[in-house]
Amino acid sequence: MFAPRPDSILAQLNSPLYLRWQAGVSVFWLIALLQVPLANHGFAWHWFAPTLASIAVYLPIYVMVFIGPRRYLPWIAVGMAVIGVALAPFNSIAEGYLLTASLVLSYLERPRVWLGGTLLLTLLAAAWPMFGGVKPALEIVLAGGVVGGFGNVLYLRNVRKDVELRLSQVEVRRLATLAERERIGRDLHDLLGHTLSLVTLKSELARRLAIADPPRAQREMEEVERVSRHALAEVRAAVTGMRRGDLAAEIISARLMLEASDVAFEASLPVSLGLPPDIEATLALVLREAVTNIHRHARARNARVVVSHEPGRFCMQIHDDGRGGLGAHGNGLAGMRERVQGLGGLMQIDSPPRRGTAIVVSVPLAVAA
Repeated sequence: MFAPRPDSILAQLNSPLYLRWQAGVSVFWLIALLQVPLANHGFAWHWFAPTLASIAVYLPIYVMVFIGPRRYLPWIAVGMAVIGVALAPFNSIAEGYLLTASLVLSYLERPRVWLGGTLLLTLLAAAWPMFGGVKPALEIVLAGGVVGGFGNVLYLRNVRKDVELRLSQVEVRRLATLAERERIGRDLHDLLGHTLSLVTLKSELARRLAIADPPRAQREMEEVERVSRHALAEVRAAVTGMRRGDLAAEIISARLMLEASDVAFEASLPVSLGLPPDIEATLALVLREAVTNIHRHARARNARVVVSHEPGRFCMQIHDDGRGGLGAHGNGLAGMRERVQGLGGLMQIDSPPRRGTAIVVSVPLAVAA
């Protein structure tokens, strides 16, 4: 019954925590809807009964804001405005329904509809005394609708951009995995096709000669052994080459993520790294965490990664021109530092407020060799 529809806000945005929190805050004002008249006038059925009735109608409608189709949102806003007008003669803060209606329109992500609806609701609030309200609610609806609605519009755009970015990255990784599987299949076919055919032929020949000419059969089996060892060495070299692309692949992924977030990205990587697969995989994870921090927290316009071999050490530098002020142990830095220390290396962080962040990772070549 309460499962989100496929075209609802929660379903389209993967049920972000912000919307759940927003729903709780928007419902919390109903306590004030009961508390304020109770404090001003005391308990009386002439205001308490209509207020309870309005809440009973409002709550199912409000739930539909998040789990119902988005095309229903304008009608839901109209329904909330009607509830507020009907409750105005009985409750002094019924204009809260108008404010909530304005916030609902902001979820449409159509600024003209939201601002136009807020203007109409503000005019309705200006005429509040005509409906029995004890005071005009012009400033409440206008200021709350514009400020709160702007926050909703901005957040929904950011969440939608993040969702689209994640989907694009998943698609890129899927296509890259598919291409890599095809490449591995071609390489293994080229490496092993001829060799296994040769091993099969010589094994059959050795079987036929085992009784008639044992010395020649032994020579054939020695040839089979030599060819097999050569093929095994080629396969190991190919697999090692496949594994050593981790850091380069991570830089490609970083470029996709940051440029999709309007962050200009530059990278410098040596043609040959010469790192063991496990060392390179660890450094790739460190780079991924650093780029994720830039994407989520830095608010940068430019980012740069420089990977280099220096005398006696392997060095990786990650710079951005964001807001800086990065904590020594926050935002995944503790895990990055532990990984680097596990390699016997050192990670330095320079992150002055409003002057960007620079992370320098160095690993001794004695360890990386």
